[in-house]
Amino acid sequence: MSDFTKELDASGLNCPMPILRAKKALKDLQSGEILRVIATDPGSVKDFEAFAKQTGNELLESIEEGDSFVYRLKKS
Repeated sequence: MSDFTKELDASGLNCPMPILRAKKALKDLQSGEILRVIATDPGSVKDFEAFAKQTGNELLESIEEGDSFVYRLKKS
């Protein structure tokens, strides 16, 4: 079993698109479910930290994998 409910590939998208896509994807999830996001925009690191604080969703993971950034957000 995977450690996330839904995956969003936002590779190649620049700010603010990865956040907007993540916000839309989170709407489809139930509280406690996890969204995994893959992004290539280096600015997305700060964006996802701020997004989690503003929305109350928990940023479980923020890691760099090669040229990509992987985030796991737990819906509040």
